[in-house]
Amino acid sequence: MTEKELPDVESAASTGLQVIGSFIQAYMVCPRQAWLMSRQICPDEDHIYLQLGRFIQRQSYSRERKEIHLGHLALDLVRRDGQNLVIAEVKKSSRAANAARMQLAFYLYELRQMGLEAQGELLFPEERRRERLVLDESLAAEVAALKQRIQTLLRQPAPPPPARIQFCTRCAYSDFCWA
Repeated sequence: MTEKELPDVESAASTGLQVIGSFIQAYMVCPRQAWLMSRQICPDEDHIYLQLGRFIQRQSYSRERKEIHLGHLALDLVRRDGQNLVIAEVKKSSRAANAARMQLAFYLYELRQMGLEAQGELLFPEERRRERLVLDESLAAEVAALKQRIQTLLRQPAPPPPARIQFCTRCAYSDFCWA
């Protein structure tokens, strides 16, 4: 990679990069991945698990409104359930369910900051499973603390060192750690 291809890391880090849902999910799995994403360092786009995840998201829940962008939020599904607004996050599997829960909680938190109350739903179509999520005060405090930790990470000039974890074998970023 040439110097021209590198993102302007110093200016990006000093401006306090905006935390987005993908960073939340990535950080919960691997902080190094979140740092790489924040620098627009892209994973292997042809990685089989990325392709599979995209396919499942496109093919599932065809009657729902998909991929709604609201400011810095990219919501997988949005629907009404009576008077309630429901935000859903679609995941290939529940393997990283806690990371998915925190990503969805982040979306609910950010919507609340915008004055919108919503309920959340995690959808695992391959497992035919759905999980409801409500943002209570304890979860909101957890999201706020998580955002602070991620902002601290994003200001770092270098990524955390690689650490082998259970997700490494299926990670599209593995070449950035183990090649």
